[in-house]
Amino acid sequence: MEKLVLYIGNRNYSSWSMRAWMALEGSGIPFEDVLIPFDFAAGNPEIKAISPTGLVPFLRHGTVTVWETLSIIEYAAELFPDAGVWPKDREARSLARSISAEMHAGFRALRGACPMNMRRTPGKIDLPDGVVRDVARIEAIWRDCLAKSGGPFLFGAFSAADAMFAPVVSRFETYALDVSQKTQDYMATMMAHPAWVKWRDMALAEPWVVPEDEP
Repeated sequence: MEKLVLYIGNRNYSSWSMRAWMALEGSGIPFEDVLIPFDFAAGNPEIKAISPTGLVPFLRHGTVTVWETLSIIEYAAELFPDAGVWPKDREARSLARSISAEMHAGFRALRGACPMNMRRTPGKIDLPDGVVRDVARIEAIWRDCLAKSGGPFLFGAFSAADAMFAPVVSRFETYALDVSQKTQDYMATMMAHPAWVKWRDMALAEPWVVPEDEP
């Protein structure tokens, strides 16, 4: 089988790269990652020679090219059906896909006010009302999923749904957002996952600082 090659951006800042990378790494899927640092004001022009959108993440598998995080995850799930990318139960799987799509399309206030930055010393910032609403909705999603599955991850075992929310966990920690104890427990579970630890350690070792991504 041709190897999967996942092109990613700066681990410290690139939340979408983290989602795809965590889904593959956390599911035990073999792949190679290639980092294209976005250390220019308008990104890195090299990615435009690789990705049709000029964005990351971007997956190459032989002659097959896949972009957009959820498409990459679905492709990997089809290629490795026994990896547990999505929950096995159909009802749980439909819920996992629904909340992942909601993550993909929503929560713009949180993203805008609290950019992912794993090197930032945790601390509070002034938050607009939209962020508070986003946090409340995310906490409700996590609370409901954990209640149904029994945890420790959203659907019992680690899945793509957890990977989709991984950068949110990082944002909650970085900006010291006020969340419930159940949310903190889930965050601790995520931050202890070997894939998270591996990504975080590499992010902290990166030399690049992108001013527009610093809050």
